[in-house]
Amino acid sequence: MDEPVLAIVVPCYNEEEVLTETMKQLTGLLADMVREKQVSEKSRILFVDDGSRDDTWKMIYKESIKGEFIRGIKLARNVGHQNALLAGLFAAKKTSDCIVSIDADLQDDIDVIQKFIQKFKEGYEVVYGVRDRRDTDTFFKRTTAEGFYKLMKKMGVNLVYNHADYRLMSRRAVEELERFGEANMFLRGIVPLIGFQSTSIYYDRKERAAGETKYPLKKMLAFALDGITSFSVTPIRMVLLVGCLSFLVSLLFGSYFLSLKFFGHTESGWTSMITSIWLIGGLQLIAIGLVGEYIGKIYKETKGRPKYIIDIDTFNLAVPQPLLGEEGAFEHDGIQERDAFSYAAGKLSETK
Repeated sequence: MDEPVLAIVVPCYNEEEVLTETMKQLTGLLADMVREKQVSEKSRILFVDDGSRDDTWKMIYKESIKGEFIRGIKLARNVGHQNALLAGLFAAKKTSDCIVSIDADLQDDIDVIQKFIQKFKEGYEVVYGVRDRRDTDTFFKRTTAEGFYKLMKKMGVNLVYNHADYRLMSRRAVEELERFGEANMFLRGIVPLIGFQSTSIYYDRKERAAGETKYPLKKMLAFALDGITSFSVTPIRMVLLVGCLSFLVSLLFGSYFLSLKFFGHTESGWTSMITSIWLIGGLQLIAIGLVGEYIGKIYKETKGRPKYIIDIDTFNLAVPQPLLGEEGAFEHDGIQERDAFSYAAGKLSETK
């Protein structure tokens, strides 16, 4: 097999603190792989700016002018990690034989990418990066994450245990992924559904190089709920089961209290009445909320809105080296008054 064209897709949201080191390490790795003829010299690193509020995009664009390997996509607004990742995958598949997705925080071992490529050359179209241990996670995060994977398995969802979004996909696999037109894209569950030949590579996860996690508890819970309701109707069936059990219990208690009345042992009980009302009321609210979650997903699907909108794309645009001293151009060591947004937008309009 000839050297494949590799694209490394890196979603970014407010990553200016770690981005310089990430670019340095990924560029060095890709340069070594090209030199050793593991991948083609046409390989690129694609950073996807997911509506960052800091200087993430300016850093990406500056390096896309200076560097040989780095390119960038700027989304019009923040659309979330999964959609930003999709934007990078679908843009990269046009010119790449295989695509690796990795987070910008450098917690995933980038040296594993070479093993990904080796497996790709052996014929695997999807290669999962799987965490061997979770020593770097807090006890709470480790426990909840492992519990989530076990819960999804019990609900019949085919997930790769301890795998996040660090994976290699062939162009053909990404093309098939693009056919999944649903609005609620839970990639950890969808990718295994493609069904192509796959394997796993195990690695040790590192500490975050800099900055703060973009997945606090609130987002983790929302992500877990989205994954569960996107792939399984088991929660609704569980609500139905609880409802049936509650009905049976109420029949038993009804029979019991009726027998007490016949035997003359009835006593007025405010506590038991209020407790039963709160219990049944709480179950009803949970059931309504759960059904509403599924209805909300149906509502999103019927609208058919785009998952993301690309503002600036330097991956599929040949970005020239700007002339130093030219009015409105960029310098190599800094960005002048006219910034990357105006410059790239002008170049895009010239190519249309």
